[in-house]
Amino acid sequence: MTAEEYTRRLAQLISEVSDDEITVEEVLAAGHSLSALGLTSLARIRLIDAIEDAFGVEMDLSDEPASFEDVGTLSALVARATRVSALVARATPVRGTTRAW
Repeated sequence: MTAEEYTRRLAQLISEVSDDEITVEEVLAAGHSLSALGLTSLARIRLIDAIEDAFGVEMDLSDEPASFEDVGTLSALVARATRVSALVARATPVRGTTRAW
C-alpha cells in the first residue's frame, strides 16, 4: 500500500468515526489539523478501533498524541505499524509445524 493509499483510507475512517461531520476532502486538505476540523476525543477512540480493524494492527498512540493532529503523520505511523505487524507475523512460527532442515 502506498503512502497516498494509507492517507486516503485514513481520511475515510476519520470521516466515518466523525459520523460524516468531517468529510474526506476536509481531512485531505492541507493545513488543517484534525482537532481544528472538530475530531472529538470520542471519535479519536473510535478511530483507534477502526484503524486496528481495517489494518490488522494494534495501535498504542498514548506515546504519540501529536500523531492525531495530522493525517500525514498518522498515515506514516499506521504504515510503520503495518510493516512491523507483517514482520512479526512472518517471524512467528505456526504452531504444530515442523522445520525441514
